[in-house]
Amino acid sequence: MSIWMAMLIGACIGVVLTTLILSQTRNGKIKAEYERYIAELQLEHQQALTQAQKRSVNTSRAVLKGKMAEQFAPILPEFQYLPSDAKFLGDPVDYVVFDGYTDLRDGQGKVDDVEIVLIDIKSGGARLTKGQQAIAQAIQQGRIRFETIRIDFEDS
Repeated sequence: MSIWMAMLIGACIGVVLTTLILSQTRNGKIKAEYERYIAELQLEHQQALTQAQKRSVNTSRAVLKGKMAEQFAPILPEFQYLPSDAKFLGDPVDYVVFDGYTDLRDGQGKVDDVEIVLIDIKSGGARLTKGQQAIAQAIQQGRIRFETIRIDFEDS
């Protein structure tokens, strides 16, 4: 075999080995880069998950506090009516208050002193829902009435 042929084979082997070594190095760098990127994404995901859990717990606490405030409202100093006049509904408004009804029932009040008040209890930054706003508007515009529904049962 001639020396030129040996040099050519050696050069080809050198090129192949160099290509393999450089390819492995490049692949190693790309792999390390993607592993670093994945680790960053996992950290961001974990932080987002922790924040979502905190928000969820805080929201849950706020809802529970609001529900407790709704139930205890008639015994709190801010409630201006007799607790015996207040009837809890919960939805769409929290209370219907028949202000003056207890006094009338006990013989101490007059018919003209009775007033009906719809109350919704809010805490924190809570606002009226669209449905509650519609109810308030209906009352302000006088779209309210009293009806009696009689149900007759026939003996069969």
